[in-house]
Amino acid sequence: MKNQITHQFHTLPSGLRLVTVPMPAAQTATVLVLVGCGSVCESRELSGVSHFLEHMMFKGTTKRPGYSDINRELEGIGARSNAFTGKEETGYYATAASAKFNIISDVIFDIFLNSKLEQGAMEIERGPIIEELRMRRDDPQSHIWRVFEELLYGDQPAGREIGGTEETVSAMQSQDLRKWFDTHYVAKNTVIAVAGNVSADQVFKQAESMFVYIRQAPKSALPPTTQDQKIPAVKTEVKDVEQLYVKLGVRGYNRFDDRRYALSLLANILGGGMSSRLFEEVREKRGLAYSIYANDQFYNDAGYFVVSAGLNQPRASEGIKVILDELMKVATSGVKQEELKRAKDCAEGSLAFMLESSMGLAESYGAGLLSYGKIITPTDELEKIKAVTAEQIQAVAQDIFKESQLNLAAIGPKVTNEQFESILKF
Repeated sequence: MKNQITHQFHTLPSGLRLVTVPMPAAQTATVLVLVGCGSVCESRELSGVSHFLEHMMFKGTTKRPGYSDINRELEGIGARSNAFTGKEETGYYATAASAKFNIISDVIFDIFLNSKLEQGAMEIERGPIIEELRMRRDDPQSHIWRVFEELLYGDQPAGREIGGTEETVSAMQSQDLRKWFDTHYVAKNTVIAVAGNVSADQVFKQAESMFVYIRQAPKSALPPTTQDQKIPAVKTEVKDVEQLYVKLGVRGYNRFDDRRYALSLLANILGGGMSSRLFEEVREKRGLAYSIYANDQFYNDAGYFVVSAGLNQPRASEGIKVILDELMKVATSGVKQEELKRAKDCAEGSLAFMLESSMGLAESYGAGLLSYGKIITPTDELEKIKAVTAEQIQAVAQDIFKESQLNLAAIGPKVTNEQFESILKF
């Protein structure tokens, strides 16, 4: 696939970075503002402050005093807007017809620059945030992610719930949000990414005029993640559910390690769809699960590979053993050329879909600039993936699939750590 996408990059005098990806044939435009801080930047006492701030950014600005003023303006033009908080970043975005670019950029830039963060609105928003935490905890498919990362990283920021706890959310005050806002949502810690049927000059003029007085402070430093695993680890939670929800994973690579390209292909071959090895072995041949898939995750200085499944409870041990066998087969016997080609074709197909989406392009260019400090195009990434060999995938499997690095998180009725510790071995 040839790289036919052009982009323009600017660093404003304040240090704010701006990337524009014109899409002349598109009908939409997306404005995305990314901040290089998330839950890993938080202390234990302020756990959840980034997520709380994300909610509060839509509650009113000096120009748009209330949440209804913001919502009605965006919904009135058919825009889709939202925000997200991750471990290492927070983002705010809106997508609308390209003719409405000036409106969505004005709104998103306004909430980033001028949110009021009033105590009264904050008191009201505590309730929905706490209910969101409870909703995630009630949903085993969502909550198992927290259990797994807590198992991997323990009581350090990387192992904590992104939204914090009911206790920290209940204790937070407007001055906490304001301090976080003023010290992290600053020029050098921020990237603006715009994609769609808009001109780069139009984007630059809009950003230049609105971000003259953006906050200034040193760029946030992501704290180091401590990792020191020597034996297999298990973490279980008892919940009255019909399936056994499991995540079985190992530590992998950070985002700066080029072996991540081989690991991504490995995840696809093992659990990337209905033709994957795990789907065929666990579901189709043995009927042990309805859903099973594999993921890779890359952070600034950590990462992991994980298999997720909802297993038949009476046969859960059998299912886990089959998963372990499939992981070890790659380490001992490698992958077939046809599997590798299929995984690469899948990556190329995913890229094709993303290239047609203004949101996909804005997120791809913006996240790359935020994470690496430089523009990394989607097709640059694809070329790295296409260069991966079967030998490199096997080498990665041999490196990460080690008994001492196994981690199993499980949610189900009457589960105990002891029932899985004896089978967690290659």
